[in-house]
Amino acid sequence: MPLKLEEVQKLIAAAQKKSAEIGIKVTVAVVDEAGNLQGLLRMDGAPPMSPQVAEAKAYGCAWTGRDGEALAQVYKDRPGFFAVIKELARTPLVPGLGSALIKRGDSILGAVGVSGGKPEQDLDCCQAGLAAL
Repeated sequence: MPLKLEEVQKLIAAAQKKSAEIGIKVTVAVVDEAGNLQGLLRMDGAPPMSPQVAEAKAYGCAWTGRDGEALAQVYKDRPGFFAVIKELARTPLVPGLGSALIKRGDSILGAVGVSGGKPEQDLDCCQAGLAAL
């Protein structure tokens, strides 16, 4: 079962609070377990393309059941996988730091993607959002 609206808002607020603490402007995207967008919020001053990148990070994470770092390893080890997925997915998959699975126990509820900072900063914001849940 995906997150409730209040949980999505709480996650996004915590991720954006972390971004403000470290001095960056980001977009945060939350998707359900199928990769459907549940929430997207771009901070004033966040890069113009960050909404698309944040959603693509979250989508790839949810769709494959892997966090961004693990997905980047698959991209490196199996580029043919991404060639096929490109044809199947409605949204591009962006591998790399800045996305994380949202879980309750062993169940995947969805994923969060952050874009706007350096990869490590985006990941810090993801983790802050998840910690708020």
